Amino acid sequence: MADKRDYYEVLGVERNATAEEIKKAYRKLAVKFHPDKNPGDHTAEDKFKELGEAYEALSDADKRAAYDRYGHSAFSGGMGGGGGGGFHDAADIFSQVFGGAFGGGFEEFFGGGGSRRKGSGKQRGSDLRYDLEISLEEAARGVEKELEIERYVPCEPCGAKGTKGTGGVKVCQSCGGRGVVARQAGIFIQQSTCPECRGAGETISDPCTTCKGDGRVQRDSRIKLRIPAGVDTGTRLRSTGNGDAGVRGGAAGDLYVFLHVKDHDVFERDGSDLFCEVPLPFSVAALGGELKVPSLDGQSSIKIPLGTQGGTVFRLREKGIPSLSGGRRGDLNVRVQVEVPTKLNSDQQQKLRAFSESIGEQNSPMQEGFFQKAKRFFDL
Repeated sequence: MADKRDYYEVLGVERNATAEEIKKAYRKLAVKFHPDKNPGDHTAEDKFKELGEAYEALSDADKRAAYDRYGHSAFSGGMGGGGGGGFHDAADIFSQVFGGAFGGGFEEFFGGGGSRRKGSGKQRGSDLRYDLEISLEEAARGVEKELEIERYVPCEPCGAKGTKGTGGVKVCQSCGGRGVVARQAGIFIQQSTCPECRGAGETISDPCTTCKGDGRVQRDSRIKLRIPAGVDTGTRLRSTGNGDAGVRGGAAGDLYVFLHVKDHDVFERDGSDLFCEVPLPFSVAALGGELKVPSLDGQSSIKIPLGTQGGTVFRLREKGIPSLSGGRRGDLNVRVQVEVPTKLNSDQQQKLRAFSESIGEQNSPMQEGFFQKAKRFFDL
């Protein structure tokens, strides 16, 4: 046994390391030296096997105690299991460690041994996506919507079991109840869904005539969804358990609703703030007054100071969109555009000319400033 490295050294931990520290060290190194990440590297393959052997011995309390007392000889001469060191053993250990943490996805990516519970037959249903268009008013106030979707629901005649009898369900002989079959390809193991049981791990000799043994059927469903105030285009809402029903009584998937807020005729949105342009009568701009403006809460009013220029922005605080996170409500920003009369009778034109002559240029600060800057372009 002198040719074997100390298991604690292999994992890079102290001899008094906790079980969690040993597992953490193994996870880190196993990913680093996994053959699928180091194709053609036989040194990495050997280290991967060595890591599996070391972890198998030190992760079991009894085996670790024996190793601490007798060293590598504890696993030779019939003194206890462990220390196999083959690739299949290492791959199985890898799958057992990572399978629970990653829901099996890590196992399938690397091609390790299976860890499915034999004979369960149940599989979680698929998650579903639904795209929903709502108005800006609905996004601002919140709304309840009823969605109509086609999805798998539990089969009522068989109670989602897939069979009406009690003796028709058996462990699949092709995969041994794992739901997957594997084949060796050099040093790698390739996995695929078992074609016999379609991943269920079980076969049924007397399947339900309604669901054909699946334990679920497709139906149109109506689902009520509460949309909170403050959502925006791209907001994703999750409706737990309203996806497809699982196979043979497995857990249902979730429904994910992606929201799209329609463009508004009056308002433009930027986060929680709203923007709009409102025409301002020429007389009100010159003399000042009150201007009625639209808002999502109904009609609001703003005070217009004497001599207001076109393009001036007035802010109505907390008249915008509520914050989805519960913070301060946004503002409504109103940009006024001075509206110049387009149809004047002769009497009105005469009075307007007289008015223009009476004020002269001293009451046109914008015009005066512009021509001061433009002097170098004109002979003025």
